[in-house]
Amino acid sequence: MRRSVTILGATGSVGRSTREVIAENPERLAVAGVVSGRDAAGLARVARETGARFAAIADEAQASELRDALAGSGIRHGAGRMAVLEAVSLESDIVVSAISGAAGLEATFAALMPGRVVALANKESLVCAGAAVMARAASVGARILPLDSEHNALFQVLGAEPVSAIRSMTLTASGGPFRTWSAQQIAAATPEQALAHPNYAMGAKITIDSASMMNKGLELIEARFLFGLGADQVDVLIHPQQIVHGLVNFRDGSVSAGMAVPDMRVAAAHCLGIDGRLDAPAGRFLDLAACGPLVFERPDLARFPALGLAIAALAEGGAAPAVLNAANEVAVAAFLARRIPFWAIPALVEAVCAQGGGQGRPAPEDVAAALAIDQDARNRTRLLLSEGRFTVT
Repeated sequence: MRRSVTILGATGSVGRSTREVIAENPERLAVAGVVSGRDAAGLARVARETGARFAAIADEAQASELRDALAGSGIRHGAGRMAVLEAVSLESDIVVSAISGAAGLEATFAALMPGRVVALANKESLVCAGAAVMARAASVGARILPLDSEHNALFQVLGAEPVSAIRSMTLTASGGPFRTWSAQQIAAATPEQALAHPNYAMGAKITIDSASMMNKGLELIEARFLFGLGADQVDVLIHPQQIVHGLVNFRDGSVSAGMAVPDMRVAAAHCLGIDGRLDAPAGRFLDLAACGPLVFERPDLARFPALGLAIAALAEGGAAPAVLNAANEVAVAAFLARRIPFWAIPALVEAVCAQGGGQGRPAPEDVAAALAIDQDARNRTRLLLSEGRFTVT
């Protein structure tokens, strides 16, 4: 059976990995539609290369650029929010949700249709509205498969075991470029240093989140909803080799590990080959003898306070994770624009969370409520930024 795939975030790192897996398996997989946020030229190139039927760019200002780049191709295209939702509504078996940030929430929610598989790499969908997204999937008969390497490893390890068999789940983290740096060095890190991830080539925002370890905090929140766990049933270990991606600790004392080379194509192949595993090229198989010693460490929350903030938001629940995520997105953008130093990312997020935007507010029941919380937190973050307390001195 040849399955059709729509790729949301087709020009990003996860989109690239997904496209490579599809290209390796042309008899099993085909591209139906592709979506990008702002890269019209890249999107047009991807649409032509994959033979997509439809291409959508979220940025309406790039409508003419996309039109010109696709001239003569016969590929339908559109720009703006409605075009993205049109791409989501295309008839396809699998939707890969890899739009970065809270911007992917609406499209992910819309992708949940009866019988659909949604391969989820947009962790913010579950961070901002985890209960609502999972409830929607269950009610319509859609299936969510985790495309993040850590969650995919946990999903595969868990297999058919019930949630009641789990004592806890452990996600691993590389530690990013600052794993061995002092707190003072981390505080003064430049964007170039923070973007130098030791294992993965990813987009700028997620790479900065990896450097601050906020990314791992967001993944803890994601795991809590994906697997139906309590806030105290998920934790993190630093594992710089990134060979073990996740561990499931069972009630009887046994521990099972999900292992693979650090390559997003492994998780993508699992999600796309859900009806029967795909064959990977020789270079994608794990050779443990060649890996050397595997190291595991406890995270240092004093040096990486962003992870502590995410753990606190996870424990608080309600609207707190959505507030945390929105504040972090604004703070990271400010850091990349050199408006604030690296230390100010968690400091700014903490200040927004402390204002009470999440405290006592219930978790959003739908996309509209989640987006309202997100916008309010962004506005408050920008207001704090405008006061100058967190700017570079």
